[in-house]
Amino acid sequence: MMFEMVKSNGIAHKSYFLGSNGIAAVIDPRRDCDIYIDIAERNDMKIEYIFETHRNEDFTIGSIELREIVGADIFHGAGIDFDYGNSVNEGDKFQIGSLVLEIIETPGHTDESISITVKDRDVSDDVYMILTGDSLFAGETGRCDLYGEENKRKMSEALYNSIFKKILPLGDNVIICPAHGSGSICGAEIREQELTTIGYEKKTNKILKYDKKGFVNAKIKEKLYKPPYFQKMEKNNLEGPDLICKLPYLKPLSMHEVKELMAREAQVIDVRDPTAFSGGHIPNTLNIWNDGLPAYAGWFLNYEQPVIIIDDDNSRIDEIKRYLTRLGYDNIYGYLSGGFKVWFEGSGDFESVQTWSVHDLLPNMGKKSLFLLDVRKENDWIKEHIDGSHNVYVGLLKDNLDKIPQDKHVVVSCDTGYKASIGASILQMNGYKNVTNVLGSMAAWKKAGYPVAMGNLNNIS
Repeated sequence: MMFEMVKSNGIAHKSYFLGSNGIAAVIDPRRDCDIYIDIAERNDMKIEYIFETHRNEDFTIGSIELREIVGADIFHGAGIDFDYGNSVNEGDKFQIGSLVLEIIETPGHTDESISITVKDRDVSDDVYMILTGDSLFAGETGRCDLYGEENKRKMSEALYNSIFKKILPLGDNVIICPAHGSGSICGAEIREQELTTIGYEKKTNKILKYDKKGFVNAKIKEKLYKPPYFQKMEKNNLEGPDLICKLPYLKPLSMHEVKELMAREAQVIDVRDPTAFSGGHIPNTLNIWNDGLPAYAGWFLNYEQPVIIIDDDNSRIDEIKRYLTRLGYDNIYGYLSGGFKVWFEGSGDFESVQTWSVHDLLPNMGKKSLFLLDVRKENDWIKEHIDGSHNVYVGLLKDNLDKIPQDKHVVVSCDTGYKASIGASILQMNGYKNVTNVLGSMAAWKKAGYPVAMGNLNNIS
């Protein structure tokens, strides 16, 4: 048996390559699918099967892209009508060399969600592992809110039945291979752990300690954010996205060309870290640090206007292309050739963002002229925050600007200053003149031993 996990950073997506005796299957492939070809060639295997555990909502699936290259068949759950591929049902089996893959219908996260058990008949007739998609993660279970608040109870009950009646009875030694890891938006608190087992989850996964009523109530109370790009991903993954065949070519742009595109409302993303962005940046540019693109680009970028990248040395362009292509952004256009230094050396106008340490913030707390904005997720803010701060999640900030006073000094904080830099750039783009980013933010505040508060009195989103 040959097994390899393929991780996509930022969205914490996990896909899997399984093979035996020269035949292979790929589960939940990403759109830049060259990595699966590399694995197949390296192991002298032919990819004959592609499985989707569900209609993914946080990235564009690569099944059609991979099928175009290798000629494999695509299979997914029968709960919804896909415009491509083949439906599978409970009990369907697939022989891959010595491996037997069997379909288990596990609705709850979505109606058509499936899990796939794996047996290696060369070793045993017992189930060796299960690919659980977004049903069961390390330390967490899948979100049940994608069909709206009115369907959360129904979906939560379905997920409970899927997990407790179908997955857990497979046996404590069965390895669980989920579709996401820590940091994914597809679960509330997924543990930072590559693989897990059914037995380990029964012992350590808090939500699995509940009876059915407690489980359902806990899922109903979950408050998770749904970025606007989910709608585009769901459409892509139902109808099948456009083929890209290869990663897009990004044009190296002169300073003059960037100015012209900005005048025509191009979307300009500065992917440098907050410290560099604070020191100087092109006016009306959004700052999302490079590794934050997969998690946050979908909140702010549309799929129509061209996307322009600003960096220092442009050494990460290939990585950026992959991040945005996985999110379905086929409108990536180009980057400032030579990086940001070309802009300021060419006498281009630029802005800066004031930065504070937590030691600068402390003596200013309580001033009527200061408005402390915490842009972390609401649940994180409720657990602990700086007393007097106001909470609006960064993804919702653009729609809640009416709650942020323009006549005050807006000081932005988050976990460490990275999301705060996104928030500061949004405020600047919308006319806020007096904005400061607290570098280190909550992590540094606690490290310094300064007091923290709890509760939700000042959540304003």
